[in-house]
Amino acid sequence: MPIRRLDPVLVDRIAAGEVVERPAAAVKELVENALDAGATRVDVVLEAGGRRLIRVSDDGSGMNAEDLLLSVERHATSKLPGEDLFAIATFGFRGEALPSIAAVSRLEIISRQKDESAAHALSVDAGNLRPLRPAARARGTTVEVRDLFAAVPARLKFLKSDRAEALAAADVVKRLAMAHPKARFTLSGDGIAALDYAQGGEDVEALARRVGEVLGREFRENSVGLDLAREGLTIRGFAGLPAYTRGSAGAIHLFANGRPVRDKLLTAAVRAAYMDLVPTGRYPAIALYLDIDPRAVDVNVHPAKAEVRFREASLVRALVITAIGEALRGAGIRPVTQASERALAAFGSGWDRGRAPYRQPGWNAQAFAPVEPATLSRASTPVSPTAFGFAEGQESFEYASRPSGSVESQASDLAPSFEGEAHPLGAARAQLHENYIVAQTHDGLVIVDQHAAHERLVYERLKRERSARRIERQIMLTPEIVDLDAADCVKLLAEAGILEELGLVIEAFGPGAIAIREAPAALAPGKLRQLITDLVDSFEEWGTAVALERKLDHLLATMACHGSVRSGRRLRAEEMDALLRQMERTPGSDVCNHGRPTFIVLKLADIERLFGRR
Repeated sequence: MPIRRLDPVLVDRIAAGEVVERPAAAVKELVENALDAGATRVDVVLEAGGRRLIRVSDDGSGMNAEDLLLSVERHATSKLPGEDLFAIATFGFRGEALPSIAAVSRLEIISRQKDESAAHALSVDAGNLRPLRPAARARGTTVEVRDLFAAVPARLKFLKSDRAEALAAADVVKRLAMAHPKARFTLSGDGIAALDYAQGGEDVEALARRVGEVLGREFRENSVGLDLAREGLTIRGFAGLPAYTRGSAGAIHLFANGRPVRDKLLTAAVRAAYMDLVPTGRYPAIALYLDIDPRAVDVNVHPAKAEVRFREASLVRALVITAIGEALRGAGIRPVTQASERALAAFGSGWDRGRAPYRQPGWNAQAFAPVEPATLSRASTPVSPTAFGFAEGQESFEYASRPSGSVESQASDLAPSFEGEAHPLGAARAQLHENYIVAQTHDGLVIVDQHAAHERLVYERLKRERSARRIERQIMLTPEIVDLDAADCVKLLAEAGILEELGLVIEAFGPGAIAIREAPAALAPGKLRQLITDLVDSFEEWGTAVALERKLDHLLATMACHGSVRSGRRLRAEEMDALLRQMERTPGSDVCNHGRPTFIVLKLADIERLFGRR
């Protein structure tokens, strides 16, 4: 078969398959054009999810008659001022969006420039250009796309429901609105909630308001600001607290030079920054804005301009991780409203803010058997620092010894400490079920999971020691012998070098056992056998091809779990207070090594509402 040139209309329809795969892609292209034209207001209207109608109106610079005709020709653009393909300060210059859309729909454009006496209208029906005609419109441009994919009916079979397509288009508008707080955005259509984001400015306050409008009050209350400028790269935005997570990566919002992107490098950097803070299967929530020299990033590597490529990818990744890490560490210890609201809701079905507590049918106070007055759990003997896995002279819970065992001494320990209530986590008042510390603050109470909290403290200490290459080790007076399957011994001994870096020195002891010669001083005595078994499982799960840094952190987290205060350990009042103060000093202590919250906060006003006092 001889080679032939394809019909130009067919070429445009093929291009449309890359650029406009669904209505949301058309909305994205049209709104980007409006923003590149300097619009301060963009209005989007959808019908049937965009399949029947997409209308985008703006108050931008508009086009004259000559530009209007060129706008629907392939590879014609106003977004590339010269011949330099690497100095792009707009959304892109491929010049395929409008002709591609026009090839598979009925397109009409009405536009007027500021100094012109009238507007002009141009229609294209499935790639066939109609004559230019006069029209009435104020300055700006209106683009109407009707019967999208009518020229290629087979494409319609691949579209989802009208509601699903409308929601995808709404997500596009939300992301563009987050990137440009200086413009007002509206969206209306059947099957979706109308959107209206007020016009703001370009400062940090305007960006914060817009992010709050789009992502909601809950994100605003559970996030911290990002601000890092280094190596020609500026990183701004808002990072969600580690315990504020989502079930998918959809809450990771990334922007490069004002362009919403879904970039694998940036997503991986965000995941790495939260690696030991977020539970497996959960994702952080973040709005991350990068401003970088246009010459250092290629924005046209993807037909739909959804991906970017950085010239110095490793530098960008490192700075993103640094920016997020510094922001989270600088935020101190903060309660997550998500966890607190779940706790309040658990007190009774139907509880809601501002409403009286729900009482189940047949509820009455006498249905509850009387209980003994709660008293503070006390150890019968003083607990030394080594009981928490800390060797003598190392970091430990510091407290003054007091006589214990008498009712008078217990009552004295329970005396209110108003000074302690001024701390973020308050003053310890009781230990429940030998695992949960209850502390009192000025305006509420705090419930702490002692094992989860101390697990994080031990983990952070081990990480600091590893960074300084001085994990303190303790030589075993008598080597601990652990019997294992011969195959497990081989796997474990193959990683002996890594384990020695972490303070765990092992050697073979016959064909089916290993001997532990030295162990990290932070590990609790008597837990080494279980630790060895867990390490074998870790190597099974992670393999040997995982990056060393991630593997080391994972192993440290496993060790920290065995070196922490266990559930069921009774603590003295001083020990509980010391734990709270140490949590307040340790970045990341609001979540355990598995990403679960270590504490929840209940405000006094919320507690009073539970009892109908408000």
